[in-house]
Amino acid sequence: MGLETKPLSTLHEKASYDVEDFPVPTGREEEWRFTPLSRLKGLHTGAAASGGGVVVAVEAAPEVTVETVGRDDPRLGRAYVPADRVSAQAYGAFEKATVITVPREAVASVPTVITVTGSGDGTAYGHTLVNVEPMAEAVLVLDHRGSAVYADNVEFAVGEGATLKVVSLQDWADDAVHVSHHHARLAKDATFRSFVVTLGGDLVRLSPSVAYTGPGGDADLTGLYFVDAGQHLEHRLLVDHSQPNCRSNVVYKGALQGDGAHAVWIGDVIIRVEAEGTDTYELNRNLLLTDGARADSVPNLEILTGEVAGAGHASASGRLDDEHIFYLQARGIPFEEARRLVIRGFFAQLLEKIELDELRERVFAKVEAELEK
Repeated sequence: MGLETKPLSTLHEKASYDVEDFPVPTGREEEWRFTPLSRLKGLHTGAAASGGGVVVAVEAAPEVTVETVGRDDPRLGRAYVPADRVSAQAYGAFEKATVITVPREAVASVPTVITVTGSGDGTAYGHTLVNVEPMAEAVLVLDHRGSAVYADNVEFAVGEGATLKVVSLQDWADDAVHVSHHHARLAKDATFRSFVVTLGGDLVRLSPSVAYTGPGGDADLTGLYFVDAGQHLEHRLLVDHSQPNCRSNVVYKGALQGDGAHAVWIGDVIIRVEAEGTDTYELNRNLLLTDGARADSVPNLEILTGEVAGAGHASASGRLDDEHIFYLQARGIPFEEARRLVIRGFFAQLLEKIELDELRERVFAKVEAELEK
């Protein structure tokens, strides 16, 4: 039996809070065919018992409210319903959730930083809700570090006319496994900016998604990843345009080096019948630095209306440009330095989008360290 082949709008219809509504993946499903299931440590089967050591710490802006709530809090799960078995497992297994609230019309003076630190003990599940009320503005940093087997869901509820900027850094230890869904629900005229940086971990599978509940929503999803030997870093994006006159722009870039380095990027964009005036574009670029590295890049665009402002996608994977290297060497720059300069240039435009100086410098230093390997 071959892989499932369904229209995007049908493929993404399944959603449930109950893990039993999702069969255990076999690897033949379209949404799981690139993921090495044996390395998920039981997250997809339910065999991974909860109780692992993950500590969540929050440094909040003074204008922001932070709560730790139980599973029965009625606000949880309203912006996002789990869309696969691991997501449903995480939703059914977490004990405490973090709720961040930015009050109506408030403008956060400093970023709110959520640090998730794993201790390497067992398996952990988490849940985070970020609620940005109408006309409010905030910046959020999600910082993942340490060793863990961790699955979680993050809900971003962005109110009418509100703005939320998020930087998510996956800087895990080499043995970590992290499977996460980040879902943004945008109300009328809401703005959402996401920057994902994935560097660490043995296996990281991150699924950012966006849905619109009113016209005028604007989403910008940017990502940067660097994959080393043996690492599997997977990003599966979904932008579901179901409201008129909304915009989305997706740009992800990655570099890979070493035997068995594997990057997966899936970019799904749906423009539904009622989403007239949609303007969307998605781009993925992969730079293969050595033999033995593999990048799978699959942009998918499904358009169900003829009235769009713009829609397109592009994807490419290739090696360093010999002409660029030669140009620099011809001006007296040694090969290794020329190589580093070209790779820096590949990422430079993306790094400029990180508005926080300290975080941008940290990411730049991490990329530099990767190039020294």
